[in-house]
Amino acid sequence: MTKITILIHCKDTSGIIASVTSFIHQNQGNIIYIDQHVDRQNGIFFMRSESEFVHDNFDLESFRSEFKYRIAEPYQMKWQLHSDDYRPKMAIFVSKYDHCLYDLLGRYNSGELKVDIPFILSNHPDLKPIAEAFKIPFFHVPYTKEISQEAQIKQLQLLEQHQVDFIVLARYMQIISTALIERYENKIINIHHSFLPAFVGAKPYHSAYKRGVKIIGATSHYVTKELDAGPIIEQDVTRVTHAHSIEDMVTKGRDLEKIVLARGIKLHVDRKTMVYNNKTIIFS
Repeated sequence: MTKITILIHCKDTSGIIASVTSFIHQNQGNIIYIDQHVDRQNGIFFMRSESEFVHDNFDLESFRSEFKYRIAEPYQMKWQLHSDDYRPKMAIFVSKYDHCLYDLLGRYNSGELKVDIPFILSNHPDLKPIAEAFKIPFFHVPYTKEISQEAQIKQLQLLEQHQVDFIVLARYMQIISTALIERYENKIINIHHSFLPAFVGAKPYHSAYKRGVKIIGATSHYVTKELDAGPIIEQDVTRVTHAHSIEDMVTKGRDLEKIVLARGIKLHVDRKTMVYNNKTIIFS
């Protein structure tokens, strides 16, 4: 059996759903999930479908080619077609914080994250023992202003050499180069704290503590050239009170970061995210 996921968006017009579902039926496919959304303001149609093909002579590449010619081109769609047989390759970038890395590797080891991890990359050597414990290659690529160009070239070489599909910044404390962002558009996932109201600077938890915040949170988003302003994938919050110390807030914040990052990655891996105009459509 072959299971495929199709993601499409195009100008909204009548007949799109009927055309797609009829095409799948004509190819002896069984639709097991379908969802759609219309952005009324911009007149854009979005759809996600999952289909199963049980006959032995199903040819994925022929299906892809015919779908492009008969469906995608007439409707001028932007579309993706993915087979569940393929496990995407996820590279992890880290610095010195280890909480997100431990969490992701634990989920990976348990089979919760259906990905392959070809390597872990860091601008510091500190977390190499963690990579070794999970038997994943570790690359130390120092990154400073003076050697930034060299580091960027090395990063791209490693990513291309290992045919990486997407990157996770598991608290990687460096600016991502424009070249890397352009090469992996909407394929770099970052995590950072979120405060209501927002607090910036080197010690946001300390600033928030002094103001007596009542809510802290975390945000997972795709990386763009605008720092921390990319399309949001997942968010969550938790409440705090005057009784919580700064250390309590940091602990709660890191717990949220782990959870929200993992959710964002799973949404991406399950092909449930679509980006349009710096905004995400997240399918259930």
